[in-house]
Amino acid sequence: MLNASEELRLQEMDSIFLTHYGRAAEVVLRAPGRVNLIGEHTDYNDGYVLPAAIERSMLIACSPRTDGKVQAFAMNYNYSTLFSIEGVQPTSDTRERWSNYLRAMAWVMRRQGIEFTGADCVIQGDVPLGSGLSSSAAMLVASGLMFTSLAGAVIDPVKLALLAQQAEREFVGVNVGIMDQYISALGKVNHALLIDTRSLTYKAVPLPETGVSMVIADTNKKRGLVDSEYNTRRSECEQAVAILKNVYPGITALRDVSVEQLLAAEDELPDSVRQRARHVVTENQRTLDMASALEAADLKRCGELMNQSHESLAHDYAVSCRELDELVAAARSISGVYGARMTGAGFGGCTISLVADSALEEFSEKVPALYRESTGLEAVLTVTRAAQGAERIR
Repeated sequence: MLNASEELRLQEMDSIFLTHYGRAAEVVLRAPGRVNLIGEHTDYNDGYVLPAAIERSMLIACSPRTDGKVQAFAMNYNYSTLFSIEGVQPTSDTRERWSNYLRAMAWVMRRQGIEFTGADCVIQGDVPLGSGLSSSAAMLVASGLMFTSLAGAVIDPVKLALLAQQAEREFVGVNVGIMDQYISALGKVNHALLIDTRSLTYKAVPLPETGVSMVIADTNKKRGLVDSEYNTRRSECEQAVAILKNVYPGITALRDVSVEQLLAAEDELPDSVRQRARHVVTENQRTLDMASALEAADLKRCGELMNQSHESLAHDYAVSCRELDELVAAARSISGVYGARMTGAGFGGCTISLVADSALEEFSEKVPALYRESTGLEAVLTVTRAAQGAERIR
């Protein structure tokens, strides 16, 4: 079901589709972006994450072709691409690089034996690009749903998410985890999704239907250190596991270490490695605790856990930055904010705050002003509730 903003976007898409292709779009798909409420840098340690789909999405309007080609017009870039589904390859043309996600899903779906004969489509997204809200996963999942629909097939959402991950890893060349695709495909209105990244099992966790919103704030800070520091953090986590195996032989990842076990053995670890392990182990526990707090409708406890998560990310995992810290501090200064933390890889990107609806107006006025005063940058706010995962609309 489309929200009011999506309805307006689709009206424009239908008009553009008719102008471009001289016929009406027969099928419409949507897939949402996402925000992670808690559970940061736990995924590559076999841990838990707790994302929610957001009311920002990728929409695709399409009709079938019979010549084995896909023609796509991206409204965000005002640019078209045309490619054959036989022997599809990534493009290096900077004007068409957005289409690699579309090409990737055509490639992976054909490998799965899902037969379609081509497509004309118009694509439009309002998930902010480069902000860590998973516009790429939304594009992959929506594209996969399009090709499945045009083949007259039905696909299990878990399989759709796994194929989207495979497409991004093997075709686009980005070694992503499973969280983004899972929540885009499996999101549920007014729910977060507790995902076990080891077993790939998941559980819908209720969010309040009224009274509180998620507010995402983009720092507008370019994230320059993410790749190199990510590799360093991952290596430090692996080092922690290698050392802790001497004490706890049965472990294979930090996911297997309890807070108590880490405390008992922390003197075995070098300082920085101990800090990284402490973040991952405590963050896993916080994620499970937050799922329980949401089920109990204990928003005060949720906020405490979010605040603790940010402090851990800033000090133990050392992936925050001045801009993120300033934005979190500004959010926490507003009465009616339960908790605020950085979300995503770090060194820029976004924060997530749980905000009482009665405080939204004050938050929207004061937080950007405080942030501008302290950093000289403009914070872009997105107010959202948890949205439905990918679906065929028409």
